[in-house]
Formats: sequence, structure tokens, C-alpha cells
Amino acid sequence: MVLKYTLAWIPMVFIGIVNGAIRQFGYGRFLAELFAHQLSSVTGIILFGSYIWILSLRWPLESCCQAFTVGLIWLGLTVSFEFLFGHYVAKHPWSRLLHDYNIFEGRLWSVVLIAITSAPYVMYRIKP
Repeated sequence: MVLKYTLAWIPMVFIGIVNGAIRQFGYGRFLAELFAHQLSSVTGIILFGSYIWILSLRWPLESCCQAFTVGLIWLGLTVSFEFLFGHYVAKHPWSRLLHDYNIFEGRLWSVVLIAITSAPYVMYRIKP
């Protein structure tokens, strides 16, 4: 089951890309950058949560331990992808990548990561 959930992380990359594109080419043109980032964080949590809910219905997790394991794997994959792709492919400097982690400046990416990490456990606990 953990392998299925690990592979199920791959569509989450595309969910994130679509969410970012909607921000960049849609409402982000009309809102302040920080507010657009915050709104995108909220919509990202909703989109990821919906996807994870569907996964949990299709492949119910079998234990709390399994749910925590999946969440931690997703966290590791997400952060690794963000930094490796962001720096080496998109050519963003490390300072720009780290900027979204500064919650004291209103950046909410850390909250999105917490949601992605905790979602498997939450879905396990509220399963129908």
C-alpha cells in the first residue's frame, strides 16, 4: 500500500503546477503578490486534500503507522522536488526557494507541507 501511495504522489506535482499556473496567469495578475501566494496556498490545500480524499476511498490505509509513513514520504518527495527542480532546472536561487518558508512574512508554504504530511493520517481517522 505504501508503494501505491508513493507513486500516487506523482499527480500531486501536476496539481501543484496547475494551482500555480492558475495563480500566475489568473488572479495573481490582479492581487498583491503576498495575497495571491496566500490564496494559492489555500486552494492548494483544498486541491491536495480532495485528491488525497479520493485516494483514501480507493486505497484505504490500514493503520496509523502506514498513514504517518505515507505523509512523511510525501513530505520528503515534495521538499526534494521543490528544491532540486526549483534550483537545478528552474534555476531559482536558494534564497528565493527558502523565501516561501518564512511564515513570519506571511508565506504559507509550510502550512501546505503540514497539510500534505498530515492528510493521510486525517483521512485514515475519518474514513467512512
